[in-house]
Amino acid sequence: MQARRKYAAALGWAKAPRAPRPRGALRWARFALPTLRIARALARRRGAGVVASALLLAGSLGYGVIRGGHMPAVAEALTDARDAVANTAGFRIAAVALSGNQQITREEILATAGITGRKSLFFFDVDVARAKLKTNPWIADATVLKLYPDRLQIGITERRPFALWQINGKVLVVADDGTVLEPYVARRFTRLPFIVGRGAQTRAKAFVAQLDRYPSIREQVRASVLVAERRWNLRLKSGIDVRLPEDEVERALERLVRLDNEKKLLSRDIVAIDLRLADRVAVRLSEDAAKAREDALKAAEKKAKRKGGDA
Repeated sequence: MQARRKYAAALGWAKAPRAPRPRGALRWARFALPTLRIARALARRRGAGVVASALLLAGSLGYGVIRGGHMPAVAEALTDARDAVANTAGFRIAAVALSGNQQITREEILATAGITGRKSLFFFDVDVARAKLKTNPWIADATVLKLYPDRLQIGITERRPFALWQINGKVLVVADDGTVLEPYVARRFTRLPFIVGRGAQTRAKAFVAQLDRYPSIREQVRASVLVAERRWNLRLKSGIDVRLPEDEVERALERLVRLDNEKKLLSRDIVAIDLRLADRVAVRLSEDAAKAREDALKAAEKKAKRKGGDA
């Protein structure tokens, strides 16, 4: 047999390959052929013509629904019909008890969970509702309980707003785990710590906890800036920049507190304090202070020359 095929192929007698069928035709064949076979088998029996016609019609309608992309609409209609039947039996959701929500409204919770006036308690999927609720960034966790025949209980555990985070020119409200809760628009968040820089939202909790141990410094901080995702700078309300080291941050803050207590460093006319080196502190004066210091040095130098001439 194989020899004959090779001989026919050599003489050009081999049949041309069949053209591939369109993808839609294959789908139609897979769907329609089983239905036609059932209808043909039923048609052989007496009185089965009506059943066969009904099957053929049902198959055609089903194929039209699939081809037309109407499955979501059909599924929704079937769900509504199912819930309507359950509601007539007394399982309509008549009351929803909420607890734990402060930042998000009742309407937002019901809409997110998919609770409407048409839903029945009997067919309501609490696991799906809980998963939907947890897609809201404010909701860290949620519990959904059915209380038959017509009550639903929802408990919300909200994330707490922790800081205002500035990134790429935008200010966002974030939780202590770095989750972005919403854009900053509400005035009730104005007293939150202000943090700046890429990665600051996830590292701010530990740094703010260190800063809180030094209240005399903490109350003067306007913003904490994360530099190159490695170390922090403090921008004080007076305009002074305090540059902290990457390691031993608490030691640098203790030194800053001591210098302010002994020499009133933070009250002077300076623009920057560099605490990055363990063995020294560098201070940069403002332009006016630098000019005044330069003038004072020149005056002292002239005075010293005069005294030397008089001698």
